[in-house]
Amino acid sequence: QVSVLYFARSAELAGLRAETLCVPRRVTALQLWDEIVKRHPRLATIRDQVVFAVRQEYVLLGDQQLVLHPGDEVAIIPPISGG
Repeated sequence: QVSVLYFARSAELAGLRAETLCVPRRVTALQLWDEIVKRHPRLATIRDQVVFAVRQEYVLLGDQQLVLHPGDEVAIIPPISGG
């Protein structure tokens, strides 16, 4: 189980700020994104703009393998504008 944290636009689209998900221990970033979108289909609209932070390290959506441990935090970070 991992904690998924939603920020800014991703929180609006998902309708929540955090949840716990059961995911495979070894998964690509893109597979993890697909699992999250299955639960929250509206997130698909920001797919090309989103970045993960896994254990507070940025990860682009792609084929890189993630090794997740119970209790890890995965943050969904859409682009944030401001000045």
